[in-house]
Amino acid sequence: MRLLITAGPTREPLDPVRFLSNRSSGKMGYALAAAASEMGHEVTLISGPVSLGTPAGVSLVQVETAQEMYQAVRGRITGCEAAIFSAAVADYRPVAMAAQKIKKAEAALTLELERTEDILGAARSVFGFTGCLVGFAAETERLIEHAQEKLARKGCDLIIANDVSQTGIGFDSEENEVTLCLPGGQTQALPRQSKVALARELIAFITQRVILKPQASPL
Repeated sequence: MRLLITAGPTREPLDPVRFLSNRSSGKMGYALAAAASEMGHEVTLISGPVSLGTPAGVSLVQVETAQEMYQAVRGRITGCEAAIFSAAVADYRPVAMAAQKIKKAEAALTLELERTEDILGAARSVFGFTGCLVGFAAETERLIEHAQEKLARKGCDLIIANDVSQTGIGFDSEENEVTLCLPGGQTQALPRQSKVALARELIAFITQRVILKPQASPL
């Protein structure tokens, strides 16, 4: 099976030395890529800036901004049986990047921001992807409600939801705890465990989803 996986944060530049970003370490996405490769799948990993080694057997594409990730996905998603969007892509970027370092002058600084490209949302409508589409929902409240809404709005087969407000899981952590959200309101909780172990479980689950999808069979 051919898989495309996105991982890590994006960086949206404010000036030559500053950027807007988030706390994503990329560990979950890299664990997914490693697990998929271990299982014999062909993996393309599109990654924002992280401090992680490339998993064995994985084809790595490095990007920095949301726009760069959008273009990288667009050029590589065709022909994949599954796409897993685990990257924490910035929702907004500065309308204009300052040509020189912004100096500390006034007591307050106002930034004008604009929406970045919706990579997951474009998979079906723009890229024409027909394979198994998997997204992540990192939430701090109303976890299942927000995840189910995202599942329907973006045409996903699966949303992996995690509560990043909990201590010890999610961003920067070695462990995670997620709930799988599927069409029809189905959910399945996976217990707290290492991201490595969780990734293997998720890849097995997604692989089965790909096998069953042509027959439209429930999981």
